[in-house]
Amino acid sequence: MAFLLRVELPDVPGSLGSLATALGSAGADIEAIEIVEHRADGVAVDDVLLELPGQVLPDALVTACHELEGVSVHWISRYNAGANLRLDLEAVEAFAAEPDEALERLIDVLPDTFRVDWALALSHEDGRPVMLHGTRNAPVLPDDAATWRALDSPRTLDAVTGWDSTVLAGTQAKDREGREFVVVLGRHGGPDFLASELARLGHIASLAASVQT
Repeated sequence: MAFLLRVELPDVPGSLGSLATALGSAGADIEAIEIVEHRADGVAVDDVLLELPGQVLPDALVTACHELEGVSVHWISRYNAGANLRLDLEAVEAFAAEPDEALERLIDVLPDTFRVDWALALSHEDGRPVMLHGTRNAPVLPDDAATWRALDSPRTLDAVTGWDSTVLAGTQAKDREGREFVVVLGRHGGPDFLASELARLGHIASLAASVQT
């Protein structure tokens, strides 16, 4: 079974190797590691995608991490998006290759890129939100999505009543014709969106908007 582990650790040589050794000793087979954030206080946040045998409980990984000095686990959950991490560059290549459908391709690749459960894009007509494109499991737009029109920067959003996703983020962008759209991502339970993830979301949405024809 594939799991996604988000972990905080000292940003010093050797700490990532120690983490990998500890996870391997606990029975995990590491598929990929991606650095999510470097912090000025000497701390890094990494995402680790790994395979875990059915007889090994995820709690064993948490225990192995916490036995390392300065290491803490932010989040661990089943990872259903496939056994690879999609880099931002690959996402850009996906929508740049089809400029007439850049927005659709962006939404399609965002779940893998940001390890979220779904993504959608919406615009506003006569003050009401209109779905432009969403992943297969994206929820129905709520009426109060109209408030998302005023996203002057990428940010986290308040939870929506009736949605399973409790951790939301959104950003606004404008295409070459001046048409505005909003991109929203959702996670079921966590982890929380980091400042670096919000910055990446704003950047990649703007790139898609600049490509859209």
